[in-house]
Order: sequence, then structure tokens, then C-alpha cells
Amino acid sequence: MKTRKNIKILTLITLLLTLIIPQLGCTLNNENQPAENHGYEKTTFALDTVCTITIYGAGKNSDNPSQSPEERAMKLIEEGFSELARYEKMLSKTVETSDISKINGAGGKAVKVSAETMEVIEKGLYYSKLSEGAFDITCGALTDLWDFHRGGGEDHIGKVVPSREKLVEAVKHVDYRKVEIDKEKSTVRLSDPAMKLDLGGIAKGFIADKLCDYLKAKGATGATVNLGGNIAAFGGKPKAFFDKAGDVDFVPFRLGIKNPLSPEGDLLGIYEAKDFTVVTSGTYERYFVVDGVKYHHILDTKTGMPADTKVLQVTITAPEGKSADCDGLSTTCLSIGPEKGKLLLDKVNKESGSKGGFEAIFIMADGERIMTNPDSQFQVNHVQG
Repeated sequence: MKTRKNIKILTLITLLLTLIIPQLGCTLNNENQPAENHGYEKTTFALDTVCTITIYGAGKNSDNPSQSPEERAMKLIEEGFSELARYEKMLSKTVETSDISKINGAGGKAVKVSAETMEVIEKGLYYSKLSEGAFDITCGALTDLWDFHRGGGEDHIGKVVPSREKLVEAVKHVDYRKVEIDKEKSTVRLSDPAMKLDLGGIAKGFIADKLCDYLKAKGATGATVNLGGNIAAFGGKPKAFFDKAGDVDFVPFRLGIKNPLSPEGDLLGIYEAKDFTVVTSGTYERYFVVDGVKYHHILDTKTGMPADTKVLQVTITAPEGKSADCDGLSTTCLSIGPEKGKLLLDKVNKESGSKGGFEAIFIMADGERIMTNPDSQFQVNHVQG
């Protein structure tokens, strides 16, 4: 392992990266930064996407004082990926032994689940209710009908559009109100036996938050967790690694928001912050084409078809610890559009109080940019034309 040097663009990300990285929504920008600011990182494929953990301040290992910052950082990264694998085995509907698969296959019976599974399901139900079902974690029977993995070449040609009959039937089994939770017994039950949970719209954000919590608990003082469209960060980049006293002076991260209409990958601007989370959703990554018609992966839970939206990309920003919320909000806002999206964010911010701070930038198909807060620091200082 070695320190990354002279990297102009640190990590390209977007929501739901597939086996090869398509056009991307955000990038952590290290341009003109000293080499020692680049941290230590590792990338792997998990959660059906490309995942990267980067450590900028690893803390001290009291059990092994002679351990170098690099050794300590790489050990923390490996532990972080072990945690990620644990969550995937717990929350993925494609892992047969996961809590979610057990719930989906229980035929309407109650299933005992872990505390973490209960937590993310409750978060998903909150956004399902808040969005009046535009975001719905019981969409598993519907998403099972669509295959948005890449295939058929660069133009994503060669997939199959589900029949209207199958879509109509699947939509009948999408209703978050039929999820029954017993917190005392730690059980979850689907009152409709044909219903299936799918946490794909919120699980990555939830896991990103948990990995940051884990790394901090292990002594890390600065890190980014990038789960294919979900960036969660705490601390910042150090001006230098460790001095003799072990102290670190941090500077903010620089996050570039990509212009989805630019074939060259130009940026809309730079978001510079410490202790933050950013999630980007777009209709231009996971899609396929049949008979000249493009079908993207953001589905309308009422029709089963891709949402008829004029929104090309939505980026949600919030303070650290809100990646799960940003995950659910980005998908929902893309589906319902900027007018309803603004109202939704206002409601979430009001309910969150001082812990809110959710903001969004909508990129419309015609190139228009719409901010939820035109006077925000995000736009004034960091979003450029």
C-alpha cells in the first residue's frame, strides 16, 4: 500500500454505480493540494457498486505505538470494509440469508431482525410516509421486474420492458402501510405475503453513516466513505499528517458537483466543507434503451414505470450523519420534481430542527438549475455557472 500522490481528481462517484463507472455526479477534488493531504485509501466492489474508504487521520494505536500512520490507516480501512460486508449480508435482498430476504420469504409471518435492520426499516418507513409513497421500501416485487444492470453495449440496448400485466400486478403489492413492526420483540412482518422489501434507495446512505461512526469510534480523525453516489465525511484533510504531539490541523474537503449535461465531465461548481454528507441521484446512469425509448431506474410506485420527470439530476447536501436521509431524499426529489421536492425538504428541515440543514440542487433536462435555498452558502460560494 502507498500514499496517493499527484491525483487531480480523487474519486468519481454517483448513485448506484454499476460494473463500469458511467457519467458521475460528484468528485472529491485534490487539485493543488500537497501530497500528504491525499490520505490512504482502498476501493472494492460491494453493494452492487464501487466503494472507497479514505483515511486522512488514523489516530494513535495505544496497543502498538510504533505502528506508522499508514499501517494504522490501512488497518482501519480493512476493518471498515469488514463492517460494510456485514451490513450487506444483513440488508441486501439478494443475499438469501439476510434479514431482508428472510422477511420477504416469510409468507406474511413475523421475522426477528437485528437492531440495525430495524433502524433502517424505520428510517425507510419514515420517508415512505413523508413522501406519501413516492418513495416506498416495499417496492421489491416491482424492482424485481426490471434489470438496470449494464448490458448490450454503451447504449444499454438489449433489455426487456416488463409487460403491463406484470407491472399492474406488482404495483398491487407496493404499500409501506402494510409493514408491521414490533420493537419489543424486534420483529418485522409484511401483512401482504406477496410484498417484498427493497432498501436500495436508503441502505447505502445508512451504511455510510454507520461506517463513519465506526471509524470515529476506532480513533480516526478524518475520513471519507464513498459508496457509489453516497459520500459521507467527517473531519477534513490534514495540512500535514502527525506531528510529534500527534495533533492534526484539518482543512475542508473539496467536492465537485458534476454537470450531467457536459460530455467532457465539467463541474457545476465546488462544494467545500467539513463534516458533511452529499448524495447525487440521476436518470442518466442506470437505464436501458428499447425501440429508441430510454427507461431509467427511478420508478413511479403508482405505475411501475420509470418516473416521468424532467429532472436529470438531484444533489442533496446535509451535515454529517445524514447520509441515509440524503439517500432517500435524492431519489424522492428526482421522482417528484423541484416544486414538490422543495416542500418536502422544508418539511424535513422543520421536523429535524437544528439538526436539519438539507439543501438540494436540481438539474433539469433543459439545463435549468434550481436551488432549494438560493441564498445558501452552497450556491453563493460553491455553485458556479
